[in-house]
Amino acid sequence: MVQLTRLNGKRFSLNAIYIEVIESFPDTTITLTNGHKYVVKESEQEVYASITSFYREINMLSLRKGSEVVDHE
Repeated sequence: MVQLTRLNGKRFSLNAIYIEVIESFPDTTITLTNGHKYVVKESEQEVYASITSFYREINMLSLRKGSEVVDHE
């Protein structure tokens, strides 16, 4: 889940797995796979960074080549 802010200032969580499109009109508009749209205060880049972090957290996105991998043993 990613934490976002509606234009009225209210915070909410959105399941990033269902995000299909992120656009700036100039407000950032997120379209889900079911067609629902959300307009948020965060920039397109901030949303993308939150999604990337979420994917790494749930192990859907691995570290890039050359990045250090920490061994927790």
